Amino acid sequence: MTFRKMVGAVAVAACVGIQGCASIVGESRYPVSVSSAPTGASFEITDKNGELVHSGNTPSTVTLKSGKGYFSGQTYTLHFKKEGYPDKKIELDSSLSGWYWGNILIGGLIGMLIVDPLTGAMYKLPEQASADMGKPVADAATRTLSIALIDDLSAAQRERLVPVN
Repeated sequence: MTFRKMVGAVAVAACVGIQGCASIVGESRYPVSVSSAPTGASFEITDKNGELVHSGNTPSTVTLKSGKGYFSGQTYTLHFKKEGYPDKKIELDSSLSGWYWGNILIGGLIGMLIVDPLTGAMYKLPEQASADMGKPVADAATRTLSIALIDDLSAAQRERLVPVN
């Protein structure tokens, strides 16, 4: 091997060695599809610190950072609201990216211990977040109070009764 080829091979190896595999192949920001049933709910996304990251209406796509800091993945709370339905909160948590383990073969220790943890590329986020808002809640104007004697209840209704002390 000539000196020139050897220097070229060392330069290529050094360039590959200082990169993080997940930083090269993966991402540190992910598009997340946000939906609800029924559609048209408003939502707010807050991060681990409770800071508002995004607000909008479903359906929507939001790009979120997967990392919070050095060796720390991000967790988001999505709070959904729609008139006539109960509010719903769901959590969106990052997980370790499979590309991060590629550092063993390609990125080396620098990629595994510095580059990917600092850029957040060692983590990934789910592709979607969805909330089922449940059944509509009747408003106060349509609610009624019914009074019944225990003798008027069926056996099945009596079994569901809860004693109050």
